[in-house]
Amino acid sequence: MRLVIATCQVDYVGRLTAHLPMAKRLLLIKSDGSVSVHADDRAYKPLNWMSPPCWLTEDTTDDGRTLWIVTNKADEQLRITIEEIEHDSSHELGVDPGLVKDGVEAHLQELLAEHVETLGTGWSLVRREYMTAIGPVDLMCRDSDGVSVAVEIKRRGEIDGVEQLTRYLELLNRDPLLAPVQGVFAAQQIKPQARTLAEDRGIRCVVLDYDALRGTESNEFRLF
Repeated sequence: MRLVIATCQVDYVGRLTAHLPMAKRLLLIKSDGSVSVHADDRAYKPLNWMSPPCWLTEDTTDDGRTLWIVTNKADEQLRITIEEIEHDSSHELGVDPGLVKDGVEAHLQELLAEHVETLGTGWSLVRREYMTAIGPVDLMCRDSDGVSVAVEIKRRGEIDGVEQLTRYLELLNRDPLLAPVQGVFAAQQIKPQARTLAEDRGIRCVVLDYDALRGTESNEFRLF
């Protein structure tokens, strides 16, 4: 990864146009070719970026400033005009081991795998961490009719989790040995927006009771 802190102007030219006036910013150039532009806030999202496949070339403007041109396969361009560079370094990060789920989420997966009939009578577990080209599905199951079901488990069910399961289902349904594959989005809490999106895509939502799966009673007061 290359880290550059520079005073720069950024222009995106393509289906949409966007302009960032001259200011000090962090530029990230990753090993996959992606380039992103960051301010000193917004940890969750860059100001602008170009996703791979893309290519970075270096040129010079008419007034002698450095110009980075990042072009993707659609011929859209991220044009970064650099006035001054304060820092420029490269770092080898190696292969990332991936996201490690927190203890509760990992334990939920383990418990649900042991008690898969929580999802339905006659259900059976095919495999935990069923691998796809873009990552592992938490549980691959079969329902009482023998239909394949991919189960994604979260502690808190949000829209990102639904999108993740949607991508898994798109890949799994290309496999004639598995298709049709249904989806279950299981979590201790599911946000209303996530539930609406999931149900719109034909994904079933299941709220998990962690204490019940562990075989203990919750200390919280309940109306029912």
